[in-house]
Amino acid sequence: MPPNPRDWIGEDHLANQVLDVVGELDVTAYFASYGRDGRGAPAFSPLMMVSVLLYAWMCKIYSSRKISALCRNDVGARVISGGCFPDHRTINNFRNRHQDALNDLFKQSVDVCRRSGMIDMVAAALDGSKIAASASKRKAMSYGHMVDEEAQLEAELIGYFKRAQQEDAEDDARYGAENEGPIISDDIKRRQSRLAKIREAKAALEAEAQAAAEAKRQERQRKEEAAAAKGKKLPGKAPKIDPTPKETAQRSFTDPESRIMKGGNGSYMQAYNAQAVVDSQCQVIVACQLSQQAADAPHLPEMLNQTIANVGAAPEKLLADPGYFSEENVKAAEALRVVALIPPDRERTGTPSEPAPELSPEQLEGLSPAERMRRLVSTEAGRQAYAKRKGTVEPVFGQTKGCAGHPGFLGFLRRGFEKCTAEWQWVCASHNILKYIRHKTADPGDAAPKSGSNGSKRAKVSVLQTELAYVGG
Repeated sequence: MPPNPRDWIGEDHLANQVLDVVGELDVTAYFASYGRDGRGAPAFSPLMMVSVLLYAWMCKIYSSRKISALCRNDVGARVISGGCFPDHRTINNFRNRHQDALNDLFKQSVDVCRRSGMIDMVAAALDGSKIAASASKRKAMSYGHMVDEEAQLEAELIGYFKRAQQEDAEDDARYGAENEGPIISDDIKRRQSRLAKIREAKAALEAEAQAAAEAKRQERQRKEEAAAAKGKKLPGKAPKIDPTPKETAQRSFTDPESRIMKGGNGSYMQAYNAQAVVDSQCQVIVACQLSQQAADAPHLPEMLNQTIANVGAAPEKLLADPGYFSEENVKAAEALRVVALIPPDRERTGTPSEPAPELSPEQLEGLSPAERMRRLVSTEAGRQAYAKRKGTVEPVFGQTKGCAGHPGFLGFLRRGFEKCTAEWQWVCASHNILKYIRHKTADPGDAAPKSGSNGSKRAKVSVLQTELAYVGG
């Protein structure tokens, strides 16, 4: 075989491309935690470990055991590892030790794509998807069930210990007080462990409910003070704030930080809500976030701010489905000079076949924010712009999750919000770097814009910018 392992495969092989891309990244953070005094066994090269992880993630392999097997069985992985075979513990320890540095791969992937001209920020689409946690919804329990189960287990344990004391007294009388009493059975230990877990989960739900009640109380107080400063009074009675959790509030024993969420197929699952902002030019993910909230609307302002921080500019248009619509979100986008196209209605079957007619500023002033946005997405320019949403962000989630015959990232392998957030950032980073590799190796003819030029796109934006002044009040 050739003496140089890189000659085992072609120049355009994914493994060689990964090695070239890692050479463009800032990897100094990975070396900071290793000593240079020569003591102890030498560690695997951090450059090699990062390259192996990126290569595995691009091949839709995320398990540390499967990555270890990849280094033995896949030619590309053997070229990257240089004949080294890190086991699954080494791979997992490396991920945990360098989690912050690996999280930074996402920002670096955005920067690499931006410098290569793959991001133009003419339009970006925001969407979310529920991704299964490493926990079953059958291992979750509602607050009401916790209260009943706690009382039942306490009664059972009291009965067990009373019976144990009675048996102990009988043994003392029979064998003498110096002999050992009866050993606690495994059944009692199991009940004690279950009772401790239920109490811990119950206390966590109560703490969350109290925090939410306190936040509502402070918000009400702030509104009352603002109204009083204007010499007014808030209408209606103050809402009753109950710090007790609802009986239906649930918590998982396997991954307590995950939540029960409704998936895209209508079924409920233990999951996290993965958010992503995707630029329309080359489907590069420019912002990503993981959330414990099932609702999408609260994430829009933060995702916009993260996009600006990562790219250095706000998108001219932000396309999102009706789940993101709210007056606050429209105003937040307007404050950043972003044209937000978010239909207020979940079903747009009533959209007229003809574009909405032009309205005067006086007519627009008389419309509510929802009516103004409804009209904006019904104009000719708005409909043409919003039509790009599905083809921008939804294919990215499809490519990430895979399809029949092409498995992808179907669920988190780690547990806990922090670790799952890191895992989602790694998935998004590998997506971007794979896009960059394909863009760099594509035919010049394939890289040409599919429709129109940036000039024509920006001409349509100017029409929408005029509308923006009347959206959101």
